[in-house]
Amino acid sequence: MKNQKKDFPFDIYVSFKKVISTYRERAKVEKSPIAKSYLDSVLKYIEDYPKLETGLKSEKEVLSHLEPIKILLDDLFPNILTNNEIKAASIPHQNLLFNKTERLKEIIRKAGSDYELKIRNFTQETDYVFGCILILNNYYGYDIDFTRPFYYDIPDENGIMRHYRIAVNADFIEFEKTKAAIDISEDDVDLLLQDTNNIELWREKFPPLSYIFKGFIIVNLTDVTIDDGISDLKTELLKNNLPKENKLDGITEIFRSIYGSPDLNVGLTMFDRKKTGMFKMNNSEIESFILDEEKEVACQNAFCKEAYSTLIDNQNYFSISNVDAYHKKHPDSLLSKNLKDKGIKSCIFAPIAQNGELLAFLELVSYKKNELNSINSIKLEDVVPYIVTALERNNTDFENRVKAVIQSECTSIHPSVLWVFEEEARRFIRDLEKDGVSSFRDIAFKDVFPLYGQIDIVGSSDERNKAIQEDLLKHLKMINKIIEHAYEEEALPIYEQVKFRIEEFKKNLKENLTASSEQKIINFIHKEVNPMIEHFKTKSKVLKRMINQYSSCIDNDTGVIYDQRRNYDDTVQRINRTLARYIDRKQEEAQKIFPHYFERYKTDGVDHNIYIGESMTKNKKFSRVYLHNIRLWQIQVVCEMENKFYHIQENMPLKLDAASLILVFSSTLSIRYRMDEKKFDVDGTYNARYEIIKKRIDKAYVKNTEERVTQKGKISIIYSQKADEREYLKYIDYLQKKNYLGEEVELLELEDVQGVVGLKAIRVEVLYHKNKDSKEKTLTYENLMEELH
Repeated sequence: MKNQKKDFPFDIYVSFKKVISTYRERAKVEKSPIAKSYLDSVLKYIEDYPKLETGLKSEKEVLSHLEPIKILLDDLFPNILTNNEIKAASIPHQNLLFNKTERLKEIIRKAGSDYELKIRNFTQETDYVFGCILILNNYYGYDIDFTRPFYYDIPDENGIMRHYRIAVNADFIEFEKTKAAIDISEDDVDLLLQDTNNIELWREKFPPLSYIFKGFIIVNLTDVTIDDGISDLKTELLKNNLPKENKLDGITEIFRSIYGSPDLNVGLTMFDRKKTGMFKMNNSEIESFILDEEKEVACQNAFCKEAYSTLIDNQNYFSISNVDAYHKKHPDSLLSKNLKDKGIKSCIFAPIAQNGELLAFLELVSYKKNELNSINSIKLEDVVPYIVTALERNNTDFENRVKAVIQSECTSIHPSVLWVFEEEARRFIRDLEKDGVSSFRDIAFKDVFPLYGQIDIVGSSDERNKAIQEDLLKHLKMINKIIEHAYEEEALPIYEQVKFRIEEFKKNLKENLTASSEQKIINFIHKEVNPMIEHFKTKSKVLKRMINQYSSCIDNDTGVIYDQRRNYDDTVQRINRTLARYIDRKQEEAQKIFPHYFERYKTDGVDHNIYIGESMTKNKKFSRVYLHNIRLWQIQVVCEMENKFYHIQENMPLKLDAASLILVFSSTLSIRYRMDEKKFDVDGTYNARYEIIKKRIDKAYVKNTEERVTQKGKISIIYSQKADEREYLKYIDYLQKKNYLGEEVELLELEDVQGVVGLKAIRVEVLYHKNKDSKEKTLTYENLMEELH
């Protein structure tokens, strides 16, 4: 047995004194001659084993007395129940089980020779406190309820973990004090029960080995594998919704435990009530045995009539105990084919429904015939409600994510100002509930500082027109080649007329591309050329081969060659998507400086608006220090986006240029969320001047020149006040030292634009970094172009 000198409040002697005393008392009064003879013979037999009464001190002594112990405890462990009861004698603080029933012996044998019996979640500190409570109840006469469920987790011969709840009978124990024992008062008990986790306090009141334990306890085990499995499943589902990355590994182990099958696997298929179809769970690796490789299938195409009626019409469990026989009966069923291909031999499908609305199908499959069937499908009755709850939460979470994406991508309600919308929504609901009439008022913020910036693709219209021109010229060239060959085979005048039209179109394209000329060519191809191409297919093998090659170059959606335009569109979309994600991520850092409103738009590039001021926060004092921080942050992020712009294009077929602009507005203004337009806009006639500047400034020219203020490889900072110039020159000086900006700085005056006069600009070159993760090696725009090209 364990060394008890330090780690337990009492010394232990295995004693059967209480049983022997009970037998002696019964023998004195027993009327039945058979019973009296039995008691006398047992008492006479154990006279040869005095230590059974005085106490056995070691495990060796206990093992040497197993036979007399068995005879003595025959009333408590009737032999007739030994193959049914899971029971043994034991003592506290030890893993010693003796006088085990045959069923318990078999359970431990199947667990394997290397299995060590341990109580689940039973710590040394818990053990000590429970030992003390045992003393309080049995020596001092208290009735402290310390019963809590304890379990043994014991694997069976298949490796399936089975769970056994432990019930303890402590009727046959008694305690004696030693000299080390301390008298326990009621105040001590109150103090101890107030602080059960203070192990040092318990050790102080019950010093180690301060009492002597004499007796034994009876341990009864109950197999609660199914109940425990359901409890574990409930915990797993309520904690994690439905798992994704780890598939269903944890839940599968629980189901294997419930069904006692190491071969069992679990899957899930979602139900789409709008289409009466099935699909795999969003963003999940959970397997669907019904669908296998299919992503979405109509239920009628997957199920036989019986399965469809049972699962969908009646929402009952559908079990197949013999898949091979089922496949012979329904060879054309998708379900039958998929199960057969995967080697599945038996299965159960359980509809997961809430208030009659079908959500999904839980799938249990086994690779053994008859292991899953309509009889044991009843075990799912206690499981399905928790899966329903988890699925509902999963769907709710997904819907919330959808709403979050819509808010992020489709509306102008930024999370930083959501609080004021929530307050207005609460007022709206209160008024509506009060008298049935309410309206959602416009949301306004006064005295906020605006910041505007953009990174724009230089000459985007020219680049797109160039792409259209190249695609149409290539298309006309391929058509011309086919018609020339057709003319060689069959010299019809109409072919010459079409060739003439093609040459005219090519000439116009090279001279000047307009929207009307593009449409004329597309109409010509669809209405006149395509019918002719169809006619050519029947003429010769050479023409048919040429037409097949031509068709492979045509875009299915547009019906024309779309190579260069696709390169342009893909490049612009990738640039915009990457830059938008980047500034979205960076602005989350900026929110930590001071909460502010942020929005960005994807055009031919990315524009962003920022509004910052005290009125936009709930309980935070605003200072211009925050404004200066945001302004510095904005320039730095625009520099980083310039770098990002070119790094994106390193492996792309098309190379585009960017020009960046920042607008400085020194005054505060008011903005209002227009309910009719569902967006923020400046409020008032005076504030509208800011919007006019924003729309026209990137078209402004440097005074007395034909040069646009925005230039590739440079950031243009537009302002009107001398104080703004001084402020931004300080930022530029700082960012030059950090290798964001180059040495060349221009101070410019701008030509007046419609409605706006007196604007100035600081224009400074951006430094680019060959390695996107390094700020050490820098390049000018010219050096960068050499590197990229």
